[in-house]
Amino acid sequence: MRYRGVIIRPPSEAESYILQVTYGCSHNACTFCPTYKGTHFQPRPLREIEEDIRMAARMMPRTRRVFLADGNALCLPAESLMYILGLLKESFPYLERIGIYANGRDINDKSEKELRSLAELGMGIVYLGLESGDDDVLRRVRKLDSSEEMVRAVLKAKRCGILTSVIVLLGLGGREGSLRHAELSARAVSMMNPHYLSALTLMLVPGTPLYRQWERGEFHLPDTEGMLRELRHFIACCQLENCVFRTNHASNYLPLRGVLSRDRDRLLEIIDEASHRPEMLRPEYMRGL
Repeated sequence: MRYRGVIIRPPSEAESYILQVTYGCSHNACTFCPTYKGTHFQPRPLREIEEDIRMAARMMPRTRRVFLADGNALCLPAESLMYILGLLKESFPYLERIGIYANGRDINDKSEKELRSLAELGMGIVYLGLESGDDDVLRRVRKLDSSEEMVRAVLKAKRCGILTSVIVLLGLGGREGSLRHAELSARAVSMMNPHYLSALTLMLVPGTPLYRQWERGEFHLPDTEGMLRELRHFIACCQLENCVFRTNHASNYLPLRGVLSRDRDRLLEIIDEASHRPEMLRPEYMRGL
């Protein structure tokens, strides 16, 4: 298998075969994201994709999960994705699920018929970065989709039989807008009620526009205490049913796992305890993207 540039995938896809079908991100303008800044977006040549699938089928014939990279591979036309998914289904007899990153627009621009066809071909889960339910924050960090568009996309994917995993980014509202960011994000995800929900913690990366804003004093990142307070407020405001919630990403100070809202009180108690016991928190030097 051959890869170009930086390859990222969700933690839950750690055991998956990663197939690169696009290079970069079609939007690639978010001020906090360093991942594809040096990569010109383009679909990968189909011939190379076919060659990689044949290679992978020989090397790992018992593959059960595949993840399609890069940043929002669902932006490819439905016909191209159907062809690729069909090849994967033919090549891996034990295949159970195909995952993919997407922007809200990638889903909203496709018909429900197209999405259902992708689901039938094995597209079992789509990962979306809501990041914030506060549209002022989304505009400031140059996200592509509004919170309403993201809600619509998640509900559409769910109607079409595709599992949804949504990401919220703690700290993105800054110190001043922290609790508003938490509350509006909770409102948006409550409208979505995704199958999976993850909270990551913002890390300022040198070279990104948001880092430069922080250097100039135009953006103030919440401290550790502020991040825990924001996480607590977010969980307390969520109204979710049977949604698996995780903060297991390396960027987070406090790993949590539970089902909202069944485990909400237990998670809040853990956060309260961690606020007084710093040894429960991940040390700064162990945090990463």
